Amino acid sequence: MTIKGKVKLIGRREFVDLPLLGIFGIEAKIDTGAYTSSLHCENISLNYENSKPILYFTIDLGQSKKFRFEEFRLKKIKNSFGEMEERYVIKTLLVIGKKKIYSTISLSNRDNMRYPMLIGRRLLKGKFLIDVNKIHTNGISLNGFPI
Repeated sequence: MTIKGKVKLIGRREFVDLPLLGIFGIEAKIDTGAYTSSLHCENISLNYENSKPILYFTIDLGQSKKFRFEEFRLKKIKNSFGEMEERYVIKTLLVIGKKKIYSTISLSNRDNMRYPMLIGRRLLKGKFLIDVNKIHTNGISLNGFPI
């Protein structure tokens, strides 16, 4: 359902794609209480190559994938307990339904969380309305195309 042709109605949980990372159909919790979006990562480390900082991390969603980023930031973010912590933040393309959004995503270990990804209000603002009675309004997405 689209309202005024711009804002899309979504549910409290949606399947999203991160096509530049080769990740498709990941279930994300929509969280208007969180400012930034967050993705479950492991083995997050910073190394230097020719005096340039390089960020390495793995994402294990059934199959472990290793990533290397040259462009990233270190940002202070409030965790789920309200405490400030430093996290690495990357920019990547995120797809929800037919909407493609280039956004910042913080990297954290979400092992103790139910969903591997959290979508915060910074990404949602002006693009989506949330109906908490609904889930998976766009179906399961494969290779960037909703079913």
